[in-house]
Amino acid sequence: MTIISNLTRREWLTTVGATALYPERTTSQSPNNTAISASRDPLRGVLMILATPYTNEKAVDYEDLAAEVEFLDQRGINGLVWPQYSSDLPYLTHEERLHGMEVLADASRDRLVSLILGVQGTNTDQMLEYANHATAVGCDAMIAMPPSEAHSIDDYREYYTALCHATDKPIFIQTTGGAADRVEPTVEFIIEMSERFPNFGYVKEEYGDTLARMKQFKVHRPNTIKRIFGGTRARAWTYEMRLGMDGTMTGGPQYPEVYTRLWQLHLENREHEVRELFSQLLMITNLEQYVPGLRAYLMQQRGVFKTHIGRDANYTFSPDAIDEIDYVLQPLKSHFIA
Repeated sequence: MTIISNLTRREWLTTVGATALYPERTTSQSPNNTAISASRDPLRGVLMILATPYTNEKAVDYEDLAAEVEFLDQRGINGLVWPQYSSDLPYLTHEERLHGMEVLADASRDRLVSLILGVQGTNTDQMLEYANHATAVGCDAMIAMPPSEAHSIDDYREYYTALCHATDKPIFIQTTGGAADRVEPTVEFIIEMSERFPNFGYVKEEYGDTLARMKQFKVHRPNTIKRIFGGTRARAWTYEMRLGMDGTMTGGPQYPEVYTRLWQLHLENREHEVRELFSQLLMITNLEQYVPGLRAYLMQQRGVFKTHIGRDANYTFSPDAIDEIDYVLQPLKSHFIA
């Protein structure tokens, strides 16, 4: 059995390569007896999309962004992803994205958790600027939504071909966002690109009939398609697990222990416990739709963020909303690490 708890994620990637799909695993006990993975495949399992913290003046709080890295790494998350929609991507400036990459690269260096930087742009030139910066600061992989200025699948082909030439890092395609509302990122296109470029076959699937598409991708794994992840707030994660997918890429940094526990239970084939815990997670995930700002509120409550301020809104929480948060969160708290 291989124990890599003393290796950095980059040493792990170098040792086994990005295409080692099913490494042996071991577990250790957290302070509250929650099993977490001591040997973590950096591109499989729980890839957590970071929340973006803000100061009272609504500037990005880079100190808290770095603290979020430590918080998630200590709780067994496999990889960190930033910035995507769950990170307030539409509200971040060009300069904030570049500086955030630098902060995250520094904060995650010499940790087990992998760093996946979002390099999507409106067009190929803008995407390449972000990709080149991601390479310069150091990351383990990149993710890109389709270009919002695209009008055809050929525009997608040009965009992702340029990205594959710009880096030898693993590249995730997120199938939603950008121009995906008018140009479908077809399964055939993604397989074609994965056959042409060995670093392209990493998929975050959120488009259309996601499960049907995932099953089509699975036929081509591991030789062409390297990883298949679901998104959409992990609402279909148990289904995806049972289909043999590689994990989830989601924005839930306020309760990371729950996600890592679910993945560990899945690896141990403890399906009854997966079903029970996932049902409890769905209650709080559902509440996020009705209590805006819940993520930032809980990140502040857990001592990671100084504020629960949003860039697009000033969040307030009524006594009944706080009571409901406490009610649905209660069964999950036993998994929290202080």
